[in-house]
Amino acid sequence: MVKETTDIIYTIIDIETTGGKFNEEKITEIAIFKLSKNGNITKYHKLINPEKKIQPFVEKLTGLNNKMLENKPVFSEISQEINSFTKGCVFVAHNVKFDYRVLKKEFSRIGIKFQRDLLCTIELSKIVFPEMKSYSLGKLVSNLGIEIKNRHRADGDAEATLNLFVLLTKNIERDKLDKLVSFENE
Repeated sequence: MVKETTDIIYTIIDIETTGGKFNEEKITEIAIFKLSKNGNITKYHKLINPEKKIQPFVEKLTGLNNKMLENKPVFSEISQEINSFTKGCVFVAHNVKFDYRVLKKEFSRIGIKFQRDLLCTIELSKIVFPEMKSYSLGKLVSNLGIEIKNRHRADGDAEATLNLFVLLTKNIERDKLDKLVSFENE
């Protein structure tokens, strides 16, 4: 069965991590904007105790440190909220492979299978704006006149990605958008 994008609810997601070795990163912050069929937006945002040391360069980049996260919930305490909030939605992110891989790994650590359909705003941007010199989030949104508040924090980056996604979907034909969604559950 082919899903039509007009029937899809999107969750635009950004995460921040501790940094470190591949597949050993832990989430320190998550922001999710749920974009419903009628255009309503619902936000979910949490700081998370990673139970692991945050790399110094990440502390400098994000401003997040272990002291400020020590009394925040650990991932297992909010996993059901995230699972429920994103269930049945397309997982959208700027460089979706990174955010999805890290989130899926966090769920895997606590014995939960997390599987969502995916859409990458980098790939979508390359189709809609093929002339761009850079597709990094900061440069792309700046070139398109989209404000980015609180850069390198999940809420700021997710909101900028949401605004980028809305702009992109206004400038692409539905069949092209449909082809970009990776339907993992079929």
